[in-house]
Amino acid sequence: MRKEEFHLKFFMCVIQSRGLVRPPQRTAGEASTSSMLIQKPPLETDDLKPLHAMDDPGTMEGIPILKNGECTKTVVLPPSDPCWIMTHEEHHAAKTLGIGKAIAVLTSGGDAQGMNAAVRAVVRVGIFTGARVFFVHEGYQGLVDGGDHIREASWESVSMMLQLGGTVIGSARCKDFRDREGRLRAAHNLVKRGITNLCVIGGDGSLTGADTFRSEWSDLLSDLQKAGKITEEEATKSSYLNIVGLVGSIDNDFCGTDMTIGTDSALHRIIEIVDAITTTAQSHQRTFVLEVMGRHCGYLALVTSLSCGADWVFIPECPPDDDWEEHLCRRLSEVLVLYFGAIDKNGKPITSEDIKNLVVKRLGYDTRVTVLGHVQRGGTPSAFDRILGSRMGVEAVMALLEGTPDTPACVVSLSGNQAVRLPLMECVQVTPRSLSTLYRSFMNNWEVYKLLAHVRPPVTKGSTHTVAVMNVGAPAAGMNAAVRSTVRIGLIQGNRVLVVHDGFEGLAKGQIEEAGWSYVGGWTGQGGSKLGTKRTLPKKSFEQISANITKFNIQGLVIIGGFEAYTGGLELMEGRKLFDELCIPFVVIPATVSNNVPGSDFSVGADTALNTICTTCDRIKQSAAGTKRRVFIIETMGGYGGYLATMAGLAAGADAAYIFEEPFTIRDLQANVEHLVQKMRTTVKRGLVLRNEKCNENYTTDFIFNLYSEEGKGIFDSRKNVLGHMQQGGSPTPFDRNFATKMGAKAMNWMSGKIKESYRNGRIFANTPDSGCVLGMRKRALVFQPVTELKDQTDFEHRIPKEQWWLKLRPILKILAKYEIDLDTSEHAHLEHISRKRSGETSI
Repeated sequence: MRKEEFHLKFFMCVIQSRGLVRPPQRTAGEASTSSMLIQKPPLETDDLKPLHAMDDPGTMEGIPILKNGECTKTVVLPPSDPCWIMTHEEHHAAKTLGIGKAIAVLTSGGDAQGMNAAVRAVVRVGIFTGARVFFVHEGYQGLVDGGDHIREASWESVSMMLQLGGTVIGSARCKDFRDREGRLRAAHNLVKRGITNLCVIGGDGSLTGADTFRSEWSDLLSDLQKAGKITEEEATKSSYLNIVGLVGSIDNDFCGTDMTIGTDSALHRIIEIVDAITTTAQSHQRTFVLEVMGRHCGYLALVTSLSCGADWVFIPECPPDDDWEEHLCRRLSEVLVLYFGAIDKNGKPITSEDIKNLVVKRLGYDTRVTVLGHVQRGGTPSAFDRILGSRMGVEAVMALLEGTPDTPACVVSLSGNQAVRLPLMECVQVTPRSLSTLYRSFMNNWEVYKLLAHVRPPVTKGSTHTVAVMNVGAPAAGMNAAVRSTVRIGLIQGNRVLVVHDGFEGLAKGQIEEAGWSYVGGWTGQGGSKLGTKRTLPKKSFEQISANITKFNIQGLVIIGGFEAYTGGLELMEGRKLFDELCIPFVVIPATVSNNVPGSDFSVGADTALNTICTTCDRIKQSAAGTKRRVFIIETMGGYGGYLATMAGLAAGADAAYIFEEPFTIRDLQANVEHLVQKMRTTVKRGLVLRNEKCNENYTTDFIFNLYSEEGKGIFDSRKNVLGHMQQGGSPTPFDRNFATKMGAKAMNWMSGKIKESYRNGRIFANTPDSGCVLGMRKRALVFQPVTELKDQTDFEHRIPKEQWWLKLRPILKILAKYEIDLDTSEHAHLEHISRKRSGETSI
């Protein structure tokens, strides 16, 4: 008997003899490796709904499967539904999809954080399918020059790339490629290497060049053959060129995608600097003018202004009014954000020096100008950009290998939680240059910013209502931003806004005070919960809570928190049967690092926690890379929810991520050990394993650490780290600040309307199901869902939703870690048209 078999049998005997595990059962993951039950024909839809949001035809358990880079949770259908069995052989065909084919990947134009994640995914998924993959160094210049600029990539050659900024294969703006002679040389270099699939990562200029290259391909081959540079056989084998684009740009100025690779990381760099500048501005009573990048788009400037509470912002999409100088001087306090390339309504440029001179002359303030420049392009990519780059890279490979001579060049973009393919030139032709062609979400950002940027609330006429705001559950970064937005929007609408300290417990004890405009000043960038938050639920204190609702005349309640906030909302609905005072509208804003609130794909605070984990994992991997032959086991938070472990595993390049939602056995643990043993024989002599804190009551972090230590003796050392509550702390990320701000504004707008709707006989009386809702992000839209309707979607025992969209990403994690799993290609992201996508667009 081999040593490995002995250890496996020994551990199983010891564990079962102590009654620690149930008898081995066939898990969903094991079932998916042999056959898979899926519906036929594939579901067709005209709108771009994310797969997780489509109407579920049945009930039931799902099997996570990968669909060309997009994994969806396919339900097990009732016996009456037509279905078919996909055999192991049909699945296995996906692994040979790329045999005999070659893919080249290049990065062009300005660099952007997250490009390396996309390159890594293209290389590894390409190799996974059996294709040969080539790096093209220095962008189109390398394609033109050929030689050593085009090199074959290996699995190990893209290790340790995820956490690096910029692009490790280089990027350059190439004049030669703009001429036909340069493109002729590029075609020659590709044909000689048998490359007929090209993945271009760059902005609209780079992607336009790629489309031109493809349209000329047949003529270029003809000219090369006439000149005797390629043979007829080579021309036949390379008769057509497939091109897929990925948008890598910090400007987020490409139409057709919600977010471009690099934008989120650029916002991280800007916010880090703004936070630092704000402290010195307060110390010296100075005014700072910040100049950010963005080319033709003011996205970076606008979102930065929302995220830091800037006094003024100039964006090209909305030039200031003619008397903007007077307005600016009345509003100015500390930080002013200026977009590079700003203009007034007459098209006259507005420079940072113009602003400085105006402030000094009119107000006499000590004023400084800070030009951020290329620091916005540098640094480590955020967790969002790593995951986005990885997902887009997977889908790009699938699009290339499925391409035909009739398939137009496409760009892989992000729509909600789904990867979609759009015709490349349609996107380039409608890339926005003005506010009228921008996304509704951009305009919504602009309207929210204009409301929140006032020095004092505008005078509004109308009846005054009283709304209370509170935090419930564990603290999460971004809670303060949500409170600030809720309070100020409420004041703008003419409401009286109260803040409740220490959650439902404070509401019962009367720890309530009125908040004015300046009360929440500077809260956007502060972590934790300034109001205080506790996990106490309201049921045991209904009488005291009802008394205080009457005492303070509370007519609406905004609850910002995690699963306790959702559960507390359900208890309030039940309490309405006993106490009429509880018949007031309330709305729950999900805010928890666990991202486990039913009714929302994302929660405020989860992105900050995810970036904290990624930063720690990067440092740990760096340590492991230095010492060699070392495996780290990292425990993350999340309760029973595996969101943090899964997404951090994908963003940090983990070898495994153990979660409760995907059951695992001792055999899976042994397989992971074997995987790491094989990995130590390569040039990549390190390992990273993530474990959700409650993924299994028996396979604890200590157990897994001991197992890995024993099985890895003489091959690798093991170390463990429990990250703990550091995941709940820190300054909120730009995503969490922006998301919380918009959630607060949306919640208060809904609240004002619901209070008016519930006004009866001189008092507020709300007892309908839709008067108590969770505000959640679904399918790119913020939607209100009655808490009572979400009960059936909730696993109360484990405090998680029954269906979670991110489970579809787990096969990508395994493929990129070099596990032999099946890749389902029965469905793929169909080619959509940008006009249809835009017509169905909703505002976040």
